[in-house]
Amino acid sequence: MVKPLMLVPLIVFGAFAAFALVGLQRENPDDLPSALAGRAAPAVQVTPLGDGPLLRDADLRGEGVKLVNYWASWCAPCRVEHPNFERLAQEGVTIYGVNYKDKPDNALGFLAELGNPYAAMGADESGRMALDWGLYGVPETYVIDGEGNIVLRFAGPITGRVLENTIRPAIEAAR
Repeated sequence: MVKPLMLVPLIVFGAFAAFALVGLQRENPDDLPSALAGRAAPAVQVTPLGDGPLLRDADLRGEGVKLVNYWASWCAPCRVEHPNFERLAQEGVTIYGVNYKDKPDNALGFLAELGNPYAAMGADESGRMALDWGLYGVPETYVIDGEGNIVLRFAGPITGRVLENTIRPAIEAAR
């Protein structure tokens, strides 16, 4: 006779195998879900950073596709992705920057060293805006359509491969 306790390991293994199988069925297991995809971008709540234009709500609801990039000077992956934003800006893509929990002098030094691809930007010193946007960490980039809706959220650095395989297709879809 089989004792009920002897079945527990088999049940646990079966449950684990089922979860693993479901996880492997995802198209890209590294993608983080976004509850905001297809919805209006949350409110902009930033303070000025330097002398450039301040990012405002109206910037996200105008015509054309735009990117919102959360970054920080202390973020090594932000430094890695920065040349790709410089290239996109040179191509005419509108990019807005949100400096996340950073010291203003450090943030401005980062941009002075690497260039400023942002059409407008601001600082989210408290992280309040990041919470509203569902930020996991920096860097994180959002593709916004002409109506101000989030088309894509990408958590992590925008490498050359990500730019070509994920960001550019999202920009085209947002058009």
